[in-house]
Amino acid sequence: MNLGELTEFGWIDRIRRAAERAGVPRHVVVGIGDDAAVLRPRAREDVVVSTDALVEDAHFRWRTDPGRQVGRRAVAASLSDLAAMGARPLGVTVAFAGPAELPVRRLDAVTAGLLDVCTRCDAPLVGGNVARARKTSLTVTALGAVRRGQALRRGSARVGDRLLVTGRLGEAALSRARAGRTGRVMHTPEPRLQAGQALARAAWAGACIDLSDGLVADLGHLLEASGVGARVAVADAPRRKGFDAACRRARLDPARTLLAGGEDYELLFTVRRHAPSVAVLARRLGVAVTEVGEIVARGLHIEGAAQTGRGGFRHF
Repeated sequence: MNLGELTEFGWIDRIRRAAERAGVPRHVVVGIGDDAAVLRPRAREDVVVSTDALVEDAHFRWRTDPGRQVGRRAVAASLSDLAAMGARPLGVTVAFAGPAELPVRRLDAVTAGLLDVCTRCDAPLVGGNVARARKTSLTVTALGAVRRGQALRRGSARVGDRLLVTGRLGEAALSRARAGRTGRVMHTPEPRLQAGQALARAAWAGACIDLSDGLVADLGHLLEASGVGARVAVADAPRRKGFDAACRRARLDPARTLLAGGEDYELLFTVRRHAPSVAVLARRLGVAVTEVGEIVARGLHIEGAAQTGRGGFRHF
């Protein structure tokens, strides 16, 4: 069966039933099935909203990306934006478009991938839209909440702040390069929601941004918003054991892959000088963290790499 045979309302009903099986939390007053969802945040919270799109042949290709992986990446990207603001998820909506000949098995796989991440992150799928299009696309809107006035911002870095990053870098770019040989992209980003919420509660936290386009590109956005500069050491960038050798086998430059590979969806953040040690920060944030540099008055100084410019993923 394909999308044309399933029809619009059959598609919606299929998604609704899958979402209901995944569970509906108490703060969802009205979910899928009405004109709009109704969510109830707690008292004294600000609402946080972010939208991201995943488009066929721009962000994924059916010949290399399994449907479940496409769904996971789509919702993880939007939830990562909530993490960068220190917000807890309230729910997500998905606008899904595709050609009539798209097999239903792919739709089911994408829905399963979406719900995998939604369930794990306590971010229920509460609505959306379906439409016919020449190519497949998923536009995900993530809604979250953060204690009033405590949202993390890009513009809060100060000279002297320490610069840190969660997790490891370069895995997504390496996975995409390997897909040329294996035929499948297998990397799944992990939204750092717990880490973001812990940072939002900390008096010593500074600025924060998620790494969607690459460390250099996204650090540039943070520095511009804060009106400061930074010094970064490539040698300190977190990577898994054997990463450099794997890059060379895939004909990638290791330093450039770490700095400009994109789609890491880790958190890049600053803390004040007096903030706890890296080991203590890792325990409080619930994820490995690495100190990669410091905030300075002006300029972006990268130690141990050729000039990368702003690098990163470009949509246009």
